[in-house]
Amino acid sequence: MSDFLSVLLKIVSMFLVMALGWIARRRGYVTDETSRSLSRLLVDMIFPALVFTQMLRTVNPAVLREGWFLPLLGYLLIVIALVVGLLMIPLCREKAKIGTVLFLVAIPNWLYLPLPIVEGMFGDAGVRDVLLYNVGAQLALWTLGIWALQNARFDRQSLKNLLVNPGLIATAAGIVLALVCPPARCLEAVPPGHGTPLVWTAAAVIQALVMLGSLTIPLSLLVTGIQLGSLNLLIDHRPSREFTGILIGRLLIAPAVTIAIVWLCSQAGLTLAEVPRMTGYIIAGMPVAISCSILTERFGGDTLLSARAIFYSTLWSIITVPAWYYLIRLWGL
Repeated sequence: MSDFLSVLLKIVSMFLVMALGWIARRRGYVTDETSRSLSRLLVDMIFPALVFTQMLRTVNPAVLREGWFLPLLGYLLIVIALVVGLLMIPLCREKAKIGTVLFLVAIPNWLYLPLPIVEGMFGDAGVRDVLLYNVGAQLALWTLGIWALQNARFDRQSLKNLLVNPGLIATAAGIVLALVCPPARCLEAVPPGHGTPLVWTAAAVIQALVMLGSLTIPLSLLVTGIQLGSLNLLIDHRPSREFTGILIGRLLIAPAVTIAIVWLCSQAGLTLAEVPRMTGYIIAGMPVAISCSILTERFGGDTLLSARAIFYSTLWSIITVPAWYYLIRLWGL
């Protein structure tokens, strides 16, 4: 019960930070241009700093031997949800919306919302696992996700976006440095007056990146609220069949299918350790990713449907995510 309350507390506190961003946008304290600039700063600089320092701090040969499969699981989580999205196709009255429905069901907020939850529950080990899941999820987003959004088409720009993704580059750089130069992970805690000038310089750089990366979670939640505050959610109050299918598929069916598959694998002798297993469950139950509205606009999807799905799935996740966690613990999964 204490873990359930911990998850509930995290979800509610995160939503309150998002609500602050929503209020700031609705009152005009920030503009859409400010939101776009903050989003770019977050994606291109602040988040990569977190990824790099977390990989440097937590990755070693033993960790890779134990967690090499986590990027694959991150990819599979998207695949499972995409299959669930296919079940929602009969609800689509308009053929043009099929790609958007598939995309929104398939792409959870696998990074910014799970990060504070697993950090509070499992510490650095949980953060590391989320970041490793992120590698596979990014691959799935820019391949299967864009393919589904564009109604089974894939272009050269999607491949370019994948290859130059700052988060993936930071992940690779952090892992390589951690393996090639293991003492580098100690630079974060180098005391003043110890080591050579080169060591001091390197320590200053690493510690600066740690400070920058620590902004990721609060700023991402604030930006999410700001982005939601800019959406016109009052248009068309009535929930469409497509909209209902997205919420049910993303918040209920996708996590249920994921839990069932993990349980079947455990019955066959393929078991996961607690931290990666619970991290996977939490990611599977997340609402629609906030970036989906940007991507649906960029690749020709239904932006209004995407915006409404982001807002309401995030709102309902206050109930569904703690509920799924409670059931998982109750059933011993």
